[in-house]
This record gives sequence, C-alpha cells and structure tokens, in this order.
Amino acid sequence: MLCDLPADGIYETRGAAMSSTAAATGLVLFLLSLPVVQSQNDYAVTYTSTQICAVKGSTVDISCSFKHPSRVNVLKRVWFTKGNNYNPEDLKTDPVYAGRVSYSSDWKSCTLTIRDLRESDSAVYKFRFETDRADFTGLPGVTLTVTAIQVHVDTSSYSDSATLTCQSSCRLNYRPSYIWYKNGHKISSRNQYRYSANLNPSDSYSCSVRDFSSPSVCVRGDSCNRVNYSNRRICAVKGSSVDISCTYNGYESPIQSKSWFRSGRGSEDLTEDSQYAGRVQVTETERGRSTLRIRDLTESDSAEYHFKFKTQRFEWKSSLPGTTLTVTDLQVKVSRIISVHESQTEAELKCESSCSPAGRLSFVWFKINQFMVEQSSYQDLFNPGDIISCAFKGHEDYRSDPLYAPMLPSVSVSPSGEIVEGGSVTYSSDANPTANYTWYKEDEDSEKASGHNFTITDFRPEHRKSVIILNIIRLTLVVLMLIALFVLGLWMRKKTHVDLEIGPNESVNVIRVNTRADYENVSASQGITADDTEEQEELQ
Repeated sequence: MLCDLPADGIYETRGAAMSSTAAATGLVLFLLSLPVVQSQNDYAVTYTSTQICAVKGSTVDISCSFKHPSRVNVLKRVWFTKGNNYNPEDLKTDPVYAGRVSYSSDWKSCTLTIRDLRESDSAVYKFRFETDRADFTGLPGVTLTVTAIQVHVDTSSYSDSATLTCQSSCRLNYRPSYIWYKNGHKISSRNQYRYSANLNPSDSYSCSVRDFSSPSVCVRGDSCNRVNYSNRRICAVKGSSVDISCTYNGYESPIQSKSWFRSGRGSEDLTEDSQYAGRVQVTETERGRSTLRIRDLTESDSAEYHFKFKTQRFEWKSSLPGTTLTVTDLQVKVSRIISVHESQTEAELKCESSCSPAGRLSFVWFKINQFMVEQSSYQDLFNPGDIISCAFKGHEDYRSDPLYAPMLPSVSVSPSGEIVEGGSVTYSSDANPTANYTWYKEDEDSEKASGHNFTITDFRPEHRKSVIILNIIRLTLVVLMLIALFVLGLWMRKKTHVDLEIGPNESVNVIRVNTRADYENVSASQGITADDTEEQEELQ
C-alpha cells in the first residue's frame, strides 16, 4: 500500500527568471519501503522506496511514478546521481553505466533498472522530468546500497564443528534464498543463512544468494582447497586484451596440473583450443595466483571462464560461477538533431556499448582522426564528409566503427572530352556513407538502372541533357539533382562523334532541389531525443 509523506521537491517554471524550491511543510520522514511524494502545483514524483539494498552483480529496479497537469507535454525523463537538481547528468550518458541502465517504456512510470551492480553504484538516485511548462525533481531520492556476500566462520574451542553465516552489509529488500557450497560443489539448497560444518582443514565453503556467490573461505586455518576469482564479471572492448585472474590453493602438495577452460566446452584447456590459438597466455606472477590473458578479443570470446587444478587425491572442478567476460563493440549513435544548415548539421552524439569496463572510464571523441573532447556525449557542427568515432579513455586504439556525416552525392562522367556517337558513356555517383542509387531519365517514371554506375551504351544527341534522381536508401535521403551536361559542340564527321567539355575526373554540376535527412529514431524538427520520440508515440 502506498503512503504519501511530506517531503521536498524542486519545482522550476520553464521560462521564468529564476527557479523556486517547493518545500512541503511538516515532518520529513525517511522510512524503509515506504513511498515519498513531492508535489507543487500538481507536479509530483512518488518513490516506492527510499532505501534499497541489493547484491553485487545482481539487477535492481528503482521504481517510481510521476504526475503533471493533463495539458502538459513531457519532453524528457532523467535519472541522475551526479550534477545538481537543476542541471543533472543523465545516467544514460554516463560511461560508468554504459550498457547497464534502462528506463521503463511506460510513459507514466519512471522505473530505473540497473544491471550487473557494483559496489561503486551505491549512491542516491533522483528522478527529474521536464515539460513544456515546468521541470520537477523528486526529493529526497532513493538511497541504493550495493553489498557483497560474505561467509562468516564462528568456531568454538569446545566443538569440532563451526557455524557458518551467509551475510551482507545491509538488509536485503527481499527474502533471499541461500545455497551452500563445499570445495566448489553444491551441498545444500535449503533456505538457511546458517550452516554447520565439520572443522576439516582441507575444506572450503561458500554461499550464494540468487546465484551471486561469496568467496570461498577455510573453516580451519588458511591452507584449504579453494579458488577465488579477482572479478566475477569483466567487460572488455573488442580488439583489446584482457586479464582474468584468480588465487588458488591446494591442501595437498604438489599440484600436478592446472588450466583454464570456458563454459560450454567441457574442460578443454584454452591453450589447446583452436579458437584461441596464438591469442592466450597463462602466467603466474606469484605463487598461488594464475592469470589468463586473451589478446585481440572478439565478441565470440564472451563466455564464463573457470580455473581448475588437480593434486594426487583431489581435483578442483567447481560448480561455482567463474569469471564472466563480455566483449563489447562501441557504436556512435545520433542522440538528437539540433539544427540543420545549408552546409552543416548541428547534432548531439552518444557512444553506446553493451557493457562498461571496470573503473570510472570516460568517453573520448575523434573527428577526422583528431581528438576533440572527453565527455559522455558530443555536440558539434558537422560538415559533409566528417568522420566521427568514440572510444573509452585509456583504450583509444580500440575505437568504434566510424560514423560518417552525410555527404551529398557527386556525379561524374567518363570518358571525358571527345565521345563518339553510338559509343558508351558511364555516369558514376559517389556519396559517403555508401548508398543505394536508382537512376531515372527526364520526364520518365520508369527506372533506367540501379547501382553506383549508369552506362549509356549507344550515346545519341538527345542524351545531352538528362534528369537523374538518386534514391539513397541507407540514409533515407532523397535528393533530386539536375545534371546539366553542357555540350558545346556536336560535329558530324566521317567518324561521327560528340565532344563533351568535361575534364578528366571532373564532376558534373549538381543542383540540390530538396534534401531531408531522416535519422533513425530522431525528430529533427522538434529537436528531441530518440528515446523521447518513441515514448511520445507509445503515449499516443
């Protein structure tokens, strides 16, 4: 059941000289799992909970709803942890959350979903919506605490057993189910956060909550059989290298064999796997630490990787999760078209990936191979033929595929100079990016040809002037072009030929009659984001 509690909200009148802060009177309460409503002049945000505790590596939904006057149009929805209440930094543009956050598609809902939670995601999350009349930021926001799972060992000098407790640093918002592991193998799936274990110095134990496991710990001493991975999840950029590390220990000595393998392929040693030939290397910089390095990463390398070892009487071949590697390929997307000029387009671009590498990496941008800025999104004036790419800072050698600013087609004619009547003439058109072309003759609706070139095999005097329409499908850009072939002389000689005054590789004059760029999911006329365009359509 939802309850309305008095709280603060930031209300800004659009177009006003200054903003005003609306603070509701009364006692401000912060209660676990109770909603808070902020309102001013019929604007409100309702958070389902103001305190959330979630497990590292899991997915969390931070739920809320909002309202506004019926005749108001919502222009933008933003969740943020950085910036201030008046100028927030959208989580969708923060590279730390790249590929991990999404907003609900329901226009009246404002639920934020964060995947693959990290302890660094612990923060206060606030929702803000902007309308054509006013903007509103909901306070106090939602405090998210991300916790790791740990096993606490409690022993007694009067007993041969230990009490193991599966614990977290905060109280989870759901009733968790617990699974216990001994030496990497499942031993109990009973819903108990405590487990009684014998004090065998060779045994290690681990627990998991919703498939998110704690490190393995010894119940007596520190020389038990165990493997612990440095990272449970790793995101790496396509083409780069990655190190996957673990610490291990065998109760018995010596260890006879050890190797890395990936899930879904049995236990085949990666150093002998043909897919990884020449790309993998296993090193040990210190005793008990193994590192698997994979070079020249491809998206097919995305998998879960495990380490195993064997002694004379024991083999560690765990059913516990290993390290999950996700290889991402960056893409430049058009976020919004701001303005279109005769020879330039002002646009905002964003860099997208399916995941984000560890650490607070930022995006860097390049235009025509020149470094431009270091920021989440990139806004600039782009000229025809500009080439734009992005990369994670520190990984500049592994850039996204280039995005080409639209360059209008140019048309050239060959051969130049003297053309024999009855001979062959080829029209060639080029644009960047590569486009699909359809050729038409003046005053005729039927297609004459398609493709990069159009050839007239029997050139006659009436061919000296043609109107050719190019349909550029890739950009859905339709350009009507008048190709004026100025034939300065046409002499009928014994060899009967036609002279065209066109120099070598000289382009024919092109007159642009109409141009319209229809970018994917972008409304150029309204200057709104792709996500907002989709949401408005769903609302209608």
